[in-house]
Amino acid sequence: MKNFQVAIDGPAGSGKSTISKMVCDRIGFTHIDTGAMYRAVTLEALNLGVDLEREESYKFLDDIKIVYNDDKIYLNGKPVGREIRSTRVANNVSTVAKMPVVRTNMVKLQQEAAKNGLILMDGRDIGTVVLPNADLKIFLTASVEERANRRFKENALSGSQENYDEVLAAIKDRDFKDSNRELNPLRMAEDAVLVDTTNMNIEQVVEKIINLIKEKFA
Repeated sequence: MKNFQVAIDGPAGSGKSTISKMVCDRIGFTHIDTGAMYRAVTLEALNLGVDLEREESYKFLDDIKIVYNDDKIYLNGKPVGREIRSTRVANNVSTVAKMPVVRTNMVKLQQEAAKNGLILMDGRDIGTVVLPNADLKIFLTASVEERANRRFKENALSGSQENYDEVLAAIKDRDFKDSNRELNPLRMAEDAVLVDTTNMNIEQVVEKIINLIKEKFA
């Protein structure tokens, strides 16, 4: 089997996971959502009540098991797809993700998972850190207002009671934290293709990315 890596980066609410899953379903690639992995670590840290700002708090990483399989995330054998999308987790995941011990642990898992096969991995430092030699790098983004609107609708379908202003504030805060952290900040790789989806629907974005992959894969 030919090995081929696609790295998709972008800010919170840009639709990376949703779009990536749809693309993979259509062209037979394996999807790896790295953001879900960091959210799972954050969920465990919050449940344990540890100090998120202290490096030594993350010793529990040696004892937990995070599995991403068939677009579902499992924490210690339990599916936590809904829990990791909560505002509680969203507001703290940047703090957890900036910790060197967490990033080192997760990056190793991600690189190992992407070694073989047709892989599409999305996150915030895939093209710059995790898969710097990816065959195709895409930076997916949209205006902050559009991203907040999408996240608000997504959360409402899950039963969230948050209003739009709360979601917008959370997105802006996440953007700042992700872009200004010392270790592996969110940024567009120099050789990435910028895809601004502000005025695009899901189908248009999916088709755009599939075409980019086909051009490179050929």
